[in-house]
Amino acid sequence: MTKTLVLLVDDEALNLEILLEYFDGEETFTLQAAESGEAAWQLLQNPEYDFKLILLDRMMPGLDGIGLLKRMKLDARLSTIPVIMQTAANSPEQIREGLEAGAYYYLTKPYRRDSLLAIVHAALSDAEARSSLSRQLHQHINSLQFLDQAEFSIRTIEEAAQLASFIAHACPNPDAAVMGISELLINGVEHGNLGLTYAEKSRLKQDDSWHEEIKRRTALPENFGKEVRLSYRRQADSITLRICDQGNGFPWQNYLEIDPLRAFDPNGRGIALSRMLSFSNITYEGSGNVAVATISRSDTRDGEQQP
Repeated sequence: MTKTLVLLVDDEALNLEILLEYFDGEETFTLQAAESGEAAWQLLQNPEYDFKLILLDRMMPGLDGIGLLKRMKLDARLSTIPVIMQTAANSPEQIREGLEAGAYYYLTKPYRRDSLLAIVHAALSDAEARSSLSRQLHQHINSLQFLDQAEFSIRTIEEAAQLASFIAHACPNPDAAVMGISELLINGVEHGNLGLTYAEKSRLKQDDSWHEEIKRRTALPENFGKEVRLSYRRQADSITLRICDQGNGFPWQNYLEIDPLRAFDPNGRGIALSRMLSFSNITYEGSGNVAVATISRSDTRDGEQQP
């Protein structure tokens, strides 16, 4: 079985020893350690190392964690590696700075082994989901750019991923759009139709049993006929996606921004990241069971004016 290569970056030898001890017994991982940001950068530049995850100390002399993240984001090969930021500070400003640099997962020192492993598995699972979406995305034809209006309905998490990778090709920047569309559809399935709460998902992610619970709830008779509907409409200057589930809604106002208090949870950042990376705007209607996402047709993320 191929092992997952993880890079541990910390200028404190004791902290690296603790990390190595926490991973002891996790047979699926291979670990590589670096005692500075510069040493980590040299390892990342070596094409022989295919790192799948980085645990990164924020505060280091010389090249610190934020500086290393910014370098990685300028390198196409490194920019998609999930990074877990380790920090002794939890001020909203510092967390927001890390999130903007690309650290979407956080651990506050000191932390327990189970908290570390839960975040590690969550980050790897999210990265694999994004990779799978990207692979599906490029299987579809480019003629969807001519689509003006359409209606779709899905029931399962798997169908959400398939529809997201399909409809993203009707958007100006498919690679940016696919993650956000997938996130909103999955939210409609799991939190809307299946009634999974934020706290329940956090616990299931901690226990690595989220997929099993989603499958169980999907198979329940009361959920069999529930659908999430997506409406696509292209206008002169924008594309509007309207996603409606059959749930009771949720306090959506709390999730449009990444709350620093939730930055350390294994879930809860998807809507805010979608708003930041995939859409021009996201609004919710009613109790929150209808999401309306807008994509500008003059998308500047890819640096090209769209037709």
